[in-house]
Amino acid sequence: MSALEIRNIHKRYGEVETLKGIDIALESGEFLVLLGSSGCGKSTLLNIIAGLAEPSGGDIRIGERSIMGLHPKDRDIAMVFQSYALYPNMSVARNIGFGLEMRKVPAPEREKAVRETARLLQIENLLDRKPSQLSGGQRQRVAIGRALVRNPQVFLFDEPLSNLDAKLRMEMRTELKRLHQMLKTTIVYVTHDQIEAMTLATRIAVMRDGRIEQLGTPEEIYDRPATLYVAGFVGSPPMNILDAEVVGSALRLVGSEETLPLPADFASTAPTGRGVKIGIRPEALRLASPDAPGVRIKAHVEVMELTGPELVTTAKLGGQTITACLPPRTRLSAGSEQFFSFDEAALHLFNPETGRSLLTA
Repeated sequence: MSALEIRNIHKRYGEVETLKGIDIALESGEFLVLLGSSGCGKSTLLNIIAGLAEPSGGDIRIGERSIMGLHPKDRDIAMVFQSYALYPNMSVARNIGFGLEMRKVPAPEREKAVRETARLLQIENLLDRKPSQLSGGQRQRVAIGRALVRNPQVFLFDEPLSNLDAKLRMEMRTELKRLHQMLKTTIVYVTHDQIEAMTLATRIAVMRDGRIEQLGTPEEIYDRPATLYVAGFVGSPPMNILDAEVVGSALRLVGSEETLPLPADFASTAPTGRGVKIGIRPEALRLASPDAPGVRIKAHVEVMELTGPELVTTAKLGGQTITACLPPRTRLSAGSEQFFSFDEAALHLFNPETGRSLLTA
C-alpha cells in the first residue's frame, strides 16, 4: 500500500488545462521532488494534495483513504511554505506548538513535543525569541518545526529555501537531508532548483506543461534522461545538444566534418539517413592528444571560465557550440584548436521531432 497515491489528476481553469493526468505512487519514507520551471504545474499539484485547490478530475489517497473533499486540517498532512508565515507576536515555542494548541493537545504533551522538535532542528536556545529576532535560516527552521511537531503522514514543502542566500540554502539542504534520514518521513517537495532536487530526492518527477516528463531516481534522471527537456534541464552546465545525421554506422555532425561512431545500443533505433540530436554531458569531455584512443572531436576554443573546482570551457564545433568541464589547472588559450575525447557510453541520442531518447524508442 502506498503512503501517497496520485491518480490521474487533472486541473483546468476554464479552457486552460494546467495538469494533464498526473500519476505518482509514493511508498512510506520516500522523498519526492517535483522539479520544473515556473508554470509547469508543480505548485498546483502540491496545493491539490494539501487541499488548498480542488482537482478537475482524478483522486488522491493517503494510506487507505481518499482525501478528496476533505478539509486541509483533516488530511493528516503538514505544509511548509515559501514564506515563513510565522506569527510575529508569538515566541518561537508558541509558533511551533500553535497547531497542537488549536487541536487541544494538553500543555505538558505539547511542551514536550515542542522541545523535542527544537532539539532535532538545533534551535533549543531560540524558543523564547520572537520571529523578528531570528535570521532567515532560523525562521525557516521554525516553520519546518511547526510542520514536524504534528507528526503527519505526509509533509509538503513549497520551495522552502528560495528566500535564503546561497550559503544558507546549502546548510538547510543538509539539514533537511539529515532530518529525512533520521525520521523516515514521506515528503513531497516543490522546487525549480535542480541542485536541491538531486541532493534531496529519493525520486524526482520532472514536470513540464502539466505533465511528467520523467519520474525516477536522481541517478536515472541524470544518467538516462528520457527526453531532450530533461537532458537540458538537469545538469549544470546543461548537457551539450548537437545536431547530427546517421550515416551508416556513424554520426556526422551538422556543419562539421567530424563524425562519431554510432553506439551499438542505438543501431536499431537510429537508421541511416535519419537526423538525430546527440547529447554529451560537459563533464564527460576531456582534453586529448590527436592520436589518443577513443572517440575524439576537434573544436575551436572560445571562452574559459574558472569556477574554482573546474574550468568551464566553451568551444565551437563547426557551427555548433559545446561546453566542457575540465580540471581547474588546465592550460588553454582562447582561439586554439583542441581535441576533446569521451567514452562512447557517454553519448545520448534523441529523436529531434518527439524529443524522446532513442533508448526508449
